[in-house]
Order: sequence, then structure tokens, then C-alpha cells
Amino acid sequence: MPLPQARFESSQPTIGELAQRAQLGAETLRYYERLGLLAPTQRTASGYRLYAPQAIERLDFIRRAQALGFSLAQIGELLALHARPEADMGAVRTLVAQRLAEIDAKMDDLQRMKKGLQTLLDACPGHGPTAQCPILGALRNGEPT
Repeated sequence: MPLPQARFESSQPTIGELAQRAQLGAETLRYYERLGLLAPTQRTASGYRLYAPQAIERLDFIRRAQALGFSLAQIGELLALHARPEADMGAVRTLVAQRLAEIDAKMDDLQRMKKGLQTLLDACPGHGPTAQCPILGALRNGEPT
């Protein structure tokens, strides 16, 4: 969900103002800065970080990409491509295709786990001593599920 339009006390918000507006912790913004996802435009004489008013839009981009399951490293790649309007969109398409392949692999793993759990569940009568539990026996003996 996009964040409401930013209204900052100054033309360049501090990390606290930006964190509050983005509903994130200041430490999260510092982490994004260490990863190169977000950069202050300048620092005050006392060392406070100041950000461009568009930083909230960048944080919206990061939030939307995270909601689609992109890692922060992948988001960094997407942001780098976004910053280069002349770059070929094929690189973006490749990143999305890779993410889809990751999701497909995870779904295959989840289906395998579900099938294994269902097999274990079907083998268990649900009553009696645990010494005779087929689920525990299968886990103990490493039987395939």
C-alpha cells in the first residue's frame, strides 16, 4: 500500500521524519543505507542525515518489491535499473523471471512437504502410546515420506 504523500517539516527530511512517515524504524533506514538502497542527500554540520523529498517514493518502491518477495539484493538491482531509464527492460524481465522460478521451486518443495505430512497423518490412528506412533517411528528411522 503506498504511503500517503510526504509532508515534511523541511524540504529535506531527517532520518527521524522519514522513518516516521514511512512507518519504519530509523535503524531500518540506516540498514538500507548500508546496503545502498537509500542514501541521504547530505548531512548537517552536526551529522544528521537529510534525505530528498522523493525518498518516500523510493521506500514505497522497496516496500512493493518486498511484497512480491524480492530480496533486498534483487531490489538493489531493480533500483539500479530504474535509475537508468536508457537501460534495456530485458534485465528487469530477467529478474522477475528468476523470482518466478524461485517461487515455483518453493511451491514444489511445499507440495512435497504437504504430501509427506499427509502420508504421516494418514498412517497415524491418533490414539495409543507414542512408542507405537508411526509418525515418530518414521522420523526416527528416516523413512521416506
